[in-house]
Amino acid sequence: MLAKSEARTPGATRAGEGQYVFDFKKLNQIMGGPEYSPVFGGCVEGDRMIVALMRAPAGKMGDPHTHPNEQWIYVLEGEFEIRIDGQAHKVGAGGLIYIPAEKVHQGGATVKGDAVFFTCKDASSGLHGTKHAGV
Repeated sequence: MLAKSEARTPGATRAGEGQYVFDFKKLNQIMGGPEYSPVFGGCVEGDRMIVALMRAPAGKMGDPHTHPNEQWIYVLEGEFEIRIDGQAHKVGAGGLIYIPAEKVHQGGATVKGDAVFFTCKDASSGLHGTKHAGV
């Protein structure tokens, strides 16, 4: 059983009693998927939601993976490529991506430059997923 003060994701910040404001620039920088993805940034977990501000390095695509929680990705800077369900999409700043739970997908920044994105997942599991052989 996870203690209320412990984050599900190793290295993430757990929102504690009376903590209402966080500065992503001051949070521990963690890998978004240590086994399958080059993205990194700050992550905060509450009781029911996980949020993170991540940077994807230019030209680096993560490996196909899944996670048991659904995910939203809102692109803030650059161009992010997402591959899911046999489709590839390039999403620029202001674009929003939805990834259903357990859907094999992969993503990363295009060669044009780094991509910065805000992501949100339900807290049924941590931030990290499981690497798969293909999309």
